[in-house]
Amino acid sequence: MQMNRHKDELAATYRQYISCLNDRTFASLGRFVDPVVVHNGRPLGLDGYRQMLESDVRAIPDLQFDIQLLTVDPPYVGSRLGFDCTPTGELFGLPVNGRRIQFTENVFYEFSVSRIKTVWSVIDEAAIRRQIGE
Repeated sequence: MQMNRHKDELAATYRQYISCLNDRTFASLGRFVDPVVVHNGRPLGLDGYRQMLESDVRAIPDLQFDIQLLTVDPPYVGSRLGFDCTPTGELFGLPVNGRRIQFTENVFYEFSVSRIKTVWSVIDEAAIRRQIGE
């Protein structure tokens, strides 16, 4: 029973983190993200992680993170996030330039206590390429 309770708590924490991103309450990221967070092997720290997210929102003003799949195996969380958005210029080096696109991200998180300390993210860039005709 203890493990199920921990899984439920971790899932709830992750959902609150996604709400923080969708609500653009980046000042609250420290509740969910460790001060020494590492993203795809790069030590960004909390400030760098926040800057990355803020940059994403500048490039994609209508960015919303939609949890399509969520699995929890403490201390890990795996999620498939869906996006239906309109980037203003380039996205991942691709000339999207205001076209509406849909893509997914498969992302895994390692939590330390109740905060994200490691993120492994893979964006489906092939889906974006297909939509913009590359």
